[in-house]
Amino acid sequence: MSNRVLVWLTLLLLLTALGSYVYYRRTVASTPVDPWALVPDDAVLVAMTRDHPTLVRHLKETRVWDNLTAVRYFQQVEENLVLVDSLAGGRDVLLNFLGRKRVLTSVHVTAPRQFGLLFQIPIGSVREYRQVRGLLEDLGRAPDFKVTTREYEGQVLTDVRRRVVAEGEEGGGITLLNYRNHLVFSSNPQLVEAVARRLARPDAPSVAAEFQSTDYFRLRDVDATLLLNQRRLPQLLGVLFRSELTPEMAAVASLARNELTEMRLAGNKVVFRGFANPEMAQGSLHQRLLGQPAQRLHMAEVLPLRAALVIHLGLGPVTALRGTRARAAPDSLGSGVPPLLDSLRGQLSREVALCYLSTNSARVRPGKLALAYTANPARVTTLLGQLRRAVGARPSFGKVGSYQLYQAGVAELPQQLLGDLFTGFGARPLVAQVGNYVVFADDEPALRQYLADMGAGETWSRSPTQVAFLQETQPLARLRVLIDTRNCWNLLLRGLQEQRRAGLLRNETLFKRFPQVSLQWVPADNEQEEGAQYFTQFLLRHPAEGPAEARPQNSDGTGSVLDFKVPLRSSPEAVVVAGAQLPGVLVQDTAHVLHYITPENVVAWSDSLPGPLVGPTVRLPGATGFLLATPRQLFQFNNSGQPQPNFPLNLPDTVRATALSVSPTMREGAGRRLLVAGSGSNLFLYDTRGLSYVGWQPKQLDFRLAAPPQYLVVDGRDVVLVLLENGYVYAFDQAGGAYPGFPLSVGARLASAAFVETGPTLRRTRLTVVNQHGERVSFNLSGDVVARRRVATWSRTSRFRLIADQQQAGYVVSREDGGRLTLFDPEGKSLLSQSFLTTAPRSVQYFNFGPGRQAYVLTETGPGKAYLYDARFRLIGGKPFDSTTPRVDLTYNPATSTFHLFRVNGNELRRTDIKVSTEKR
Repeated sequence: MSNRVLVWLTLLLLLTALGSYVYYRRTVASTPVDPWALVPDDAVLVAMTRDHPTLVRHLKETRVWDNLTAVRYFQQVEENLVLVDSLAGGRDVLLNFLGRKRVLTSVHVTAPRQFGLLFQIPIGSVREYRQVRGLLEDLGRAPDFKVTTREYEGQVLTDVRRRVVAEGEEGGGITLLNYRNHLVFSSNPQLVEAVARRLARPDAPSVAAEFQSTDYFRLRDVDATLLLNQRRLPQLLGVLFRSELTPEMAAVASLARNELTEMRLAGNKVVFRGFANPEMAQGSLHQRLLGQPAQRLHMAEVLPLRAALVIHLGLGPVTALRGTRARAAPDSLGSGVPPLLDSLRGQLSREVALCYLSTNSARVRPGKLALAYTANPARVTTLLGQLRRAVGARPSFGKVGSYQLYQAGVAELPQQLLGDLFTGFGARPLVAQVGNYVVFADDEPALRQYLADMGAGETWSRSPTQVAFLQETQPLARLRVLIDTRNCWNLLLRGLQEQRRAGLLRNETLFKRFPQVSLQWVPADNEQEEGAQYFTQFLLRHPAEGPAEARPQNSDGTGSVLDFKVPLRSSPEAVVVAGAQLPGVLVQDTAHVLHYITPENVVAWSDSLPGPLVGPTVRLPGATGFLLATPRQLFQFNNSGQPQPNFPLNLPDTVRATALSVSPTMREGAGRRLLVAGSGSNLFLYDTRGLSYVGWQPKQLDFRLAAPPQYLVVDGRDVVLVLLENGYVYAFDQAGGAYPGFPLSVGARLASAAFVETGPTLRRTRLTVVNQHGERVSFNLSGDVVARRRVATWSRTSRFRLIADQQQAGYVVSREDGGRLTLFDPEGKSLLSQSFLTTAPRSVQYFNFGPGRQAYVLTETGPGKAYLYDARFRLIGGKPFDSTTPRVDLTYNPATSTFHLFRVNGNELRRTDIKVSTEKR
């Protein structure tokens, strides 16, 4: 009886466990977790990233990645990543694990002088969960780490700590929390504990509750999103800057309470765009400026090039800035002063700004200016004179060029006129007038230097760099913060907390990567209505100093143009980029500079070569780089444009390269083979160290080459296939000996390469050529002709070529006879025919992207026209495209059914996006 009871109890327990598991799977686990709900309420910044391989690529292309890896904090992160990869037994394990997950990173102030980071990563499968668990087990077994668990607020936390912490290293590990397959971790245990406390209040609104309906990742090309809590921003700035600067920063930050923006990395800039909720607290900057019109930045004509930081406000009358609690004039100034101040205040309107000037040393206090616009400068001059006489100020003045400067006579006069944001001008501020602007200063040398800059024309409005910067900002705004990071360097060093200066000095390169920074807030037209938001744009930019300028090609934004300063000479070559919808492009200009253009139409790197490119570049396996040739040297670059070891290879003085062929595979223990064809039909074979292969003597053939030599590997044996114009075909081994059956004659002259169908043996490898009698001749590498058939009729003036597609998977045959060019399929069926007016050289290209997605390009080099035909042999666009190089390149995006045509037109590299029907013929 007892055994039966035990069996029934066991069965009951199993059923209960199964029911609990099913309930959890169907009810609890099926309910999605809002990742924002796991972020503690005190977050200052929260960044969400998604496509991490693409994000890393964009960081590298904008050259931010190299600077980030020089930061000590990121170096520590990189060391931990290397440790994770070594424990997981792979490479880029964490980057691949992140993939396209939505990862949240939040910044929190954890102590009066400290801040920390909190990370959140979703676990998407059982395999990934096992990866995390296996990594923790490996860390637990590692002698340098100690892994423990503890319970906090009903959640199980895992602490991973180093047993010995190196001197100067912050922390010694991380704390983890796995909440419903959302992995939350930080090097600061308090932040993970804050998440546990946050989970105890599931009904509390999240930090992003006001942006629940906003998902920027639905848009294309968004690299990240950023949530900024401006109410807590002064708290973070207080960690970094000295306490006397915090009130001024808090006043500026009080325009909005929080905002959510998208982030896009593109070439020479990083752009954040989004929306902000106004700060409704009494006395905030928003409350003071509510209803005031947004304005343009007109004062570029009076902003000096030495400006480091500019806080610009657009409004109507400046009286709005003083708010309801206006500061009264001191009684010691006399009863006549307040009316003069009111009259002077009434003459100022439209825009005001606070400007800090650069200094040569962090020990020197930076000059500070307050600028305000007046429509009646003569009236302001009179009122300022009356004010000086009313307070008994000295009538003397200084002079800088045509400008005069005076003692203002009233302590903190900018604050009296413009509000509490313009404090710190001391008991004896100075004043000058420049055109329609009144300029107040706290230091006479700074004001004199400023006026000297005005007289010399050293202003933003006369600087092409600053004008280009302002043109990329929003034209109308209520608040602008403009920063020149290079001018701001000493200003920052002076303002930072003492313990933060060393960190800034170490990261100088990263800070100055984008010297032009703009933060803008634009009010809504209906801002008086409930729910109205500011449009915000944050721009980090460095001047476009590269060799080209990008712009859209079409009015609808499709396609692109990259306008180079030097004309281009080589045909464009598309380079497939992992994770990108568009390819990169390689192109060379007439100054022999090779450029790599990213999918975002930005020149990522350039390298000057000693001569023109010889033939197309050779892509290395795994997208690891490029091999290319000039007449005198061979080059190998990685994807970042850096030369690889042993390169460039210098060819002998007697060699002038005309073509480069590379062995298709690497045998174990053997390097890659480089076959160089030189002038005079000479062939040379080198390895990647520049050494000639043993047994291979430079070969001089008795006739001109019909096409560049082809390097094949069949059944583990190297085959160098050489076609001569006289119709003879040679096949050499790696030692330079001819294979049995060669040379082989195809019966007539040749003008193009062979189409290769590689087989398991030499006999079963098939090669096809088309001779000038219009015959398609197929033979194997045993020297046997296996098929011969006429493709089309011929004459003494006709010229036949075999044109393989971009994958070397199929081919067409072209026949030129006088001014007429005809394309045939391999069976001799006529595909299309076109007549040309000139006898200029013509090139033919065949692209095959699958059924119904073929394209044919006929380029006439004399007039510079490229005719693009689709799979149904219709001329795309009804007219040719301009192309000043012999060849174009074409790619296809199956997700959008779009062809991307890359071509060169003089100085321009153009990309044209073409929607073409894929209907089968």
